[in-house]
Amino acid sequence: MLRPVGDDIRVATFDCYGTLVDWEGGLGSFLYDKALSSRDPELVPGRVLRERWEAIQFDLIQGEYRPYREHLANAVRLLCEERGWPYDDADGKAIVRAIRSWQPFPDTRPALERARAAGVRLVILSNTDRDIIEHSLRQLEVPFDDVQVAEDVRAYKPADDVFTRALERIGEPPERVLHVAFGFKYDIGPAGRAGMRTAWVNRHAEPPPGDAHFDHEWRDLWGLAELVEAAR
Repeated sequence: MLRPVGDDIRVATFDCYGTLVDWEGGLGSFLYDKALSSRDPELVPGRVLRERWEAIQFDLIQGEYRPYREHLANAVRLLCEERGWPYDDADGKAIVRAIRSWQPFPDTRPALERARAAGVRLVILSNTDRDIIEHSLRQLEVPFDDVQVAEDVRAYKPADDVFTRALERIGEPPERVLHVAFGFKYDIGPAGRAGMRTAWVNRHAEPPPGDAHFDHEWRDLWGLAELVEAAR
């Protein structure tokens, strides 16, 4: 059952890449370009490469904490080994450089500006390094009240400690915090366990996985703006 969300929501937290920034398009393009430059004789869509890369990356971040730039590079290296592509250190540096320039979705900035104008604090919780997200913040052009990255807590989502630490920083009861994200495994599930309200940004109109629970489902971030404006 969906829990009602009214005017008690004071903070909206966000996954950055995939929710605010077009991670799927950017990563799919990066990996497909690598396939082309490697003269892969069995080209598959960028989506397929991205999904495999993400599976590799998810396994890597479950281990001992390491800077995200290292996980990015290692995931590319392991995918290259699977696909028979050449790999060198320049590829690891290239994906970090690419992420810094990936662009927000068209609705991100105007929708967040409306939510902020309605009095909601905006906070990012991201599985990345500080020197990567600083460039993404420049692309977003939105003043966030706080930004927590994996480097700050030395842990990656979906670890519960990420959300516990975020709530400590925010200083609000979890039921007054709405976590907005496109992914269940990294975000919606652990945010719900922490007692936060959750909103699924379902840009591709996909069915929810299994028995997943969430409070809101939106096709884009205009849903957040409309929610908080109506409550105010």
